[in-house]
Amino acid sequence: MNFIKRVLSTVVGIIVFLGLCFLGLIVVGALFGGASEDVVQVKPNSVLDLKLDFPINDYAGKTIYKEYPFLNEDDKNGLFNLVDAIKYAKTDDKIKGISIDNNFIVAGITQTKTLRDALIDFKTSGKFIVSYADIYTQKDYYLSSVADTIYINPVGMMEFKGLYTERLYFKDFQEKSGIKMEVVRHGKYKSAVEPFLENEMSDNNREQISVYLNGLWSEMKKEVSEARNISVAQLDVIADSLLARTPQLALKSNLIDKIAYYDEYVNGLKNAVGISADKSLKTIAIEDYAKHVAPKLSAKSSENRIAVIYAEGDIMYGEGQQGIVGHVTLNESIKNARDDDRIKAIVLRVNSPGGSALASELIWREIELTKKIKPVIVSMGDLAASGGYYIATNADKIIAEPTTITGSIGVFGTLPNFKNLADNMGINAEQVATNANAVTYSIFEPLNESQYKYIEEGIIDVYGLFTKRVAEGRNLTAEEVEEIAQGRVWTGNDALQRGLVDELGGLDVALKYAAEAAEIDDYKLKEFPVFEKNLDEMLETFGLAKAKEQILAEELGEENYKLIKEVKRLSQKKGVQLLFPFSTDIK
Repeated sequence: MNFIKRVLSTVVGIIVFLGLCFLGLIVVGALFGGASEDVVQVKPNSVLDLKLDFPINDYAGKTIYKEYPFLNEDDKNGLFNLVDAIKYAKTDDKIKGISIDNNFIVAGITQTKTLRDALIDFKTSGKFIVSYADIYTQKDYYLSSVADTIYINPVGMMEFKGLYTERLYFKDFQEKSGIKMEVVRHGKYKSAVEPFLENEMSDNNREQISVYLNGLWSEMKKEVSEARNISVAQLDVIADSLLARTPQLALKSNLIDKIAYYDEYVNGLKNAVGISADKSLKTIAIEDYAKHVAPKLSAKSSENRIAVIYAEGDIMYGEGQQGIVGHVTLNESIKNARDDDRIKAIVLRVNSPGGSALASELIWREIELTKKIKPVIVSMGDLAASGGYYIATNADKIIAEPTTITGSIGVFGTLPNFKNLADNMGINAEQVATNANAVTYSIFEPLNESQYKYIEEGIIDVYGLFTKRVAEGRNLTAEEVEEIAQGRVWTGNDALQRGLVDELGGLDVALKYAAEAAEIDDYKLKEFPVFEKNLDEMLETFGLAKAKEQILAEELGEENYKLIKEVKRLSQKKGVQLLFPFSTDIK
């Protein structure tokens, strides 16, 4: 009894403590929430520190807490905030150069290319770019290859070996666990559900992965070749024979310029800036500099606006949030931009593997209504596949990067089934129904022939609508669409050749076309969506509702946790799906 009392008193104490902390937070926010943010100071003769070891999203996001406005968030560490910062630094007399410092860049290949292109433009100013790392991953090196001088630690490491990706297959896991996914799909390349059906990769899937990986690798090699004056053929020799695996080999292969310790690198930076070795080097982090730059860019005087609406993450039916494209939130953003007289054109930035077919169609419809009033241009990021391509296909013009992964015009549906698990646990499900098809589906019974037929009909209908949307949006015949559909994935280069996109380029190219279509010369950007959160979501932000994920990862190990998370992610998809065929973890 005393033990129970002690436990209860401890629990009550924790609850009271959390409540007091939360009340304290509200009081502190009320006192200081109205104060202006700390002003970032940039000192003369500074070096911009491009350390990119944080997750990079296209859109940093703007979040509003209606009840507690002092908690509102308007971060400036998104991809294009960083690009703007690099562009501004080009003409900022206080910035003497850029240091790319020990990154483990958490970004996609296309995002990395966008930053790399901004650095190439920065170099036209005559200012220096130098790079240092203890370990260069391939994406890190791809970014750093633009540097005037590339350093590596004497005992450092370097990856330059080509790209690969890994796909997990769950057929045996399903049989052993008793948890099965019932699958209906259309499109021979639509392999998102292949891991539930097979233990090995199909020839079709292996073919498309090989094609798009080689496409990405070719683009990376071409750009590294230009930056380092090494032939593409020689870069393949270096990769095949691992001739950059040590600092000494990397230097001999001309992939780097100097082997040095970090303090020697800092002294080199001081020399480049023009200060003596005994003086302190003044640096400013790219995130801080982006905050410094943002208000200067927004101060531009123009009544015209171009809306940039970010569709980033899985497409789902319902409300959206950071990393999830909810049709309600996205359509509200599109409608707000359509109804705002100051906004003359819309750029939809798509970085999505797709998702719900219904949500994709509803977004398509909102774009259809909008482009009758204002130009709608699509800019594709790392991924604009399946449902991501579906919502893009209705735009007036589509711009993709060479390294964008797009297409995947195919459809599938999945239904979790626990029949074997229930049998193993001694559970039997019995149904009573008034009509022959009253039981649409039970997770405790296998999918029967008539149920499969009705689901398949729905899949085929959605596939027909998808290909129709592509044909109409891209001015292609049904036969031409079928030739490039079937769930097949394409790089931006391949998509351009097949008429799926109009031009290669980044957000800047999309903005240029938007301005031309709207017939405006000067404009300011207005970014969407703005996310709204309530008290429960605030608590999640503080980590009080997500601790279980950390616990599972620690207990199961990272790889096992990723496997279970992947199964859970796919099993949560409701309705017919237009989804990219596999996870894009390219290494």
